[in-house]
Formats: sequence, structure tokens, C-alpha cells
Amino acid sequence: MKKLFIKTYGCQMNVYDSDRMSDALAASGYEATTEINDADLVVLNTCHIREKAAEKVYSELGRLRILRKSQEAKGKKMMIGIAGCVAQAEGEEIMRRAPVVDLVFGPQSYHKLPELVGRAANEKVVETDFPAEDKFEHLPKAKRETTIARGLTSFLTVQEGCDKFCSFCVVPYTRGAEVSRPIAQVVAEAQNLVDGGVKEITLLGQNVNAYHGLDEMGNSKGLADLIYRLADIKGLDRLRYTTSHPRDMDDALIEAHRDLDMLMPYLHLPVQAGSDKILKSMNRQHTAKEYMDLIDRIRTARPDLALSGDFIVGFPGETEEDFEATMQLVKDVHYAAAYSFKYSTRPGTPGAEMDEQVPEDVKYERLQRLQELLNAQQKEFNQSCVGQTFPVLFEKKGRDEGQIVGRSPYLQPVQVDADLSLIGTIQQVSMHDTGKFSLFGKIVT
Repeated sequence: MKKLFIKTYGCQMNVYDSDRMSDALAASGYEATTEINDADLVVLNTCHIREKAAEKVYSELGRLRILRKSQEAKGKKMMIGIAGCVAQAEGEEIMRRAPVVDLVFGPQSYHKLPELVGRAANEKVVETDFPAEDKFEHLPKAKRETTIARGLTSFLTVQEGCDKFCSFCVVPYTRGAEVSRPIAQVVAEAQNLVDGGVKEITLLGQNVNAYHGLDEMGNSKGLADLIYRLADIKGLDRLRYTTSHPRDMDDALIEAHRDLDMLMPYLHLPVQAGSDKILKSMNRQHTAKEYMDLIDRIRTARPDLALSGDFIVGFPGETEEDFEATMQLVKDVHYAAAYSFKYSTRPGTPGAEMDEQVPEDVKYERLQRLQELLNAQQKEFNQSCVGQTFPVLFEKKGRDEGQIVGRSPYLQPVQVDADLSLIGTIQQVSMHDTGKFSLFGKIVT
């Protein structure tokens, strides 16, 4: 067997994509390894969302060039491939700047990997087109032993691309227009995961609640319909989904949160800013009030639901008043967790061409204030869990002897002193203490 090493950057969808690349190459005699020095093929699965993402890839390629030269001196050949959104955005430029690369392919092409790797043995290959065929139809199922080895939880991509065109975002350009997988195809993959021991599935999409897959009769169905279908799979205990857009949070999905206990009470619903002026400039297509009204409806349907969000600080034109509106929204919502970043330009997006770019020192100072508030809210939420009892899915051994670790319904790591035989089960746990990010509890017998 040849050895495959994949380094994954960025979002959960890239984690899912990396697994599927591994599945696609397994039939060609590649076996995944965690040791890069053993690899016959190294793939960097890249992300273009974060600042300086492309430069980080080129820096990694510099290290790989040295490693490959060392391997060649020992008579071992190493092939290098670049996948993901940086590959899609940079294409031929990667080959120009980094001749060490043999293969560049975008997110829509990994079902072709066996063929592409074969070609790359003899020539440089760049594959960044958006093919007409459905890549998911051509990907092999993961083998049962492979699924078991990956653990009790799994990501499952159900939707790709985005039609929203937020002015700060490259996703519509690197992942393309919104495309949703047919319901039967998703259900079949979910069943395969459950057959391999998976207990919890997180449905993924760049804009997952815009899901509009076809059912067996050819009718377009929303995410709520898909979730109800998945809820019927025996052995599947938990469902989650991410990432959502407020404009696509419809009544049916809110009702699913109300009606399905297996749909976890934790929702990632990015707002990005609290100022209507900035939201309009971002092309978010909603106001702060519309977002707050939506939160009220969701919490009315599911009172125990906790929220996480995304925030961009220092978008072009943001004044101190605009930033204070974001701070006020955070105070009004009270998040259990959140991700916050300074705005950084992405070439080719409308935001990069806007006037009134905010100075870096101002962005930094505002980000510190926002993160201080968000961290305080997360600490307060975790502290509010102490004294409560939650069902916990135990996934693995803890760092300490006699300890096991699982996840609460709110995604917090939960550490318990208990027998290893409980890994893979859901137990009621009474929370008695909290760390910086995790909870500590005792199993209720």
C-alpha cells in the first residue's frame, strides 16, 4: 500500500472533504498515514477564508520542498498536491510560484483523484473547473472499518456553494453556486455512517439551511424535511448542522428544533455585525432587528437552545457607533460561544475595493473589546451548566487515567471519571465544575 498524508486547513467541510479524498484514493492502493515522512502523496487541503491563507500554504510548500529533496536522496518519491479553496482561487499561480507541486485541484474535483494522481505521475495537473457531473455520485462509500476508525461523530456535506455574495466573502467564487444533494443520497450516506458506528452526524453546507435537495418524487425539499428523514435512522442518536444564514431560517426548521430531541439545542447563526449600515454594506440581506426577532422566535420554540455566532470587526466604513451597535447586539443575544475576526480583504470581493478601510490599530482594539465580552459570555454560559444534568455522548479516553471524555448537547467537552466501557454510549451526567472551555461531571446512576 502507498501512503497518503492529508493536512487539513480551515472549516469542517474541509475535514469532510479530506475524508472523502482518502476514501477515493483507497481503491487506488493508498492508505492514510499520520506520518508525513512515510507519505508517497501529500495533499494540503486549503482554506481561503482566513487572513493570509494563501501565504501559509506557500510557506508550508517551502518546508515540503526540503522534505521531498531529502526523500529523493533516499530513493523515495513523494508527490505533492494542493486541494481546496486556495487551489480553486490560485490555480496555475500555485504551479508558477511553487514548482514542487505536482497536482492542483479544486473542491469539485476530488472524485477524480485517482485519475488526476495517475496523470500527475507524468505531467503537472491543474483541475479547477466546475464539472457538470455530481461528484458525490462518483465517490465510493467509506469502508466500515475506516468509518469505525474515524470515531463516533461525523460530518456529512449536504449542500455546497452560496448565492448570497456577502461583500467580504470568497465562497461563491471558490465553491460556486448553491447546490444541494438529493435526499436519498444523503440518507444513504448517513446510513452507511451509522452502520460504521457513528452516533452523531453534523450536516454541513456553506449555507446549510438553504438546502433544497430533491426527494424521490423530484420535489424540492428544505433542510427540515431532510432532518426528519434522517431522524428515522435507527442507531443515529444526535443531529447538528452548520453553518446557517439568518435569511434561510424558516418556520419548518424552527419547528424541527421544537419537535426533535435528537436535533441538538445548539445553533450557529452568524450575524457578522450589529449595525444596519454595516450589514447593508456587507450585503447580508437582513437588519439587526430582523436577526433579533428571529432569535426570539427560535428561543420561543426551543427555550433551552444556545447560540453561537460569527463577527467581523473593522469592516470598511465601520465607525465607533457602528461597533457599539455590534457590542449591544452581543449583549442582547448573549452567546454561548462565538468566533470573531478583524476584517481582512479578499482579492476579487467587493469589500476589497471599498473606501474607508479601517486602520489596523483600530480594528485590533475593537476586536479585543469584543472578544473580552464574548469570552465573558461563554464563561457565564458554562458556569450556568454547573448543577444541571445533561446527556453526554462519550467519545474517547481522557488524558488522565480512568477518565473518559464526551460532548454535551452544547458541544462542550465533558470529562468524567468512569470505565472505558462507557465510550460509545450516552449517559446522564450531573455537572459539578467547569474549566476554561470544558465541564466536569459525574454519571447519574
